[in-house]
Amino acid sequence: MPELRKDPVLDRWVIISTERGKRPSDFLEKTEEIRDAVSPFSPGNEEMTPPEVYAVRPSGTAPNTEDWTLRVVPNKYPALEIKGDLNRRGEGLYDMMNGVGAHEVIIETPEKDKDLGELSVDQIKDVLLAYKNRILALKKDARLKYVMIYKNKGYSAGATLRHSHSQLIAMPIIPKRIGEELQGAQEYFDLKERCIYCDIIRQETKDNIRIIHEEDQFIAISPFASRFPFETWILPRKHVSHFEEIETVETENLAIILKTILRKINIALQFPSYNIVFHTAPLQMAMSKSYHWHIALMPKLTRIAGFEWGTGFYINPTSPEEAAKYLKEIAI
Repeated sequence: MPELRKDPVLDRWVIISTERGKRPSDFLEKTEEIRDAVSPFSPGNEEMTPPEVYAVRPSGTAPNTEDWTLRVVPNKYPALEIKGDLNRRGEGLYDMMNGVGAHEVIIETPEKDKDLGELSVDQIKDVLLAYKNRILALKKDARLKYVMIYKNKGYSAGATLRHSHSQLIAMPIIPKRIGEELQGAQEYFDLKERCIYCDIIRQETKDNIRIIHEEDQFIAISPFASRFPFETWILPRKHVSHFEEIETVETENLAIILKTILRKINIALQFPSYNIVFHTAPLQMAMSKSYHWHIALMPKLTRIAGFEWGTGFYINPTSPEEAAKYLKEIAI
């Protein structure tokens, strides 16, 4: 079983996942390639994945058959496993627990050569609803404290399969970085009695120099302190702390703006590798007035090196104002 270990200095948890079985030779530097000769995510290959836990398919069709448009399956090589007890324990000053959680793969389309941004609005809406429904299902498990939804596209972004998919990991702890976001947002709220993200939306709307695209219910910006070139945030205009509280009608508007941003990124940067991360409030946390869920999209155009690892600073060679102007002007 995987194990969670706590760094006693930084108060940060690490997943030790020996089930993934990496040998020294597995870490040798490779050229950029993604194995996908036979995609285990393609229709007809359902036996190559664990049984589905959620799917979009015509009514009357059997689970784990090929007539589907979206599937969610447990990861075959999970970072955390749903079975077992947490068994919190210590060895001297070190704290650890069993790696209990969930690790699922959202197969976004039956077509293995399509990027998320090339899917229809309805297909992207189905992906977003799959995220929502899986979070709501996992929220019932009191052992789980946080769900991270993310997408790695391209080899340099961490993907090992070309077939378009995203992932979900449910954890028995709140990640340190999310805890820092929650604390920063709460401190701002305590000082000003306003949500910092709502204030960001108001400021960016007023300045209108870092807005990339706007829809009725969502706004896409280049954040003021962007860490990476063309980093983009998508925020709901309405204050909501938990992504899973999104209404079905809102998922269509979110699908439109997400598709728009991905198409602009793909045109501007010629289909780069990228990461998408959903930032949402912890599962068991009550609705928060200070926190505001959002999405971060980060094209992989630069490499994190020694300075960044050593200091926590990021060097971004493209200003967010320049990035926003360039993306905003791209016609799609």
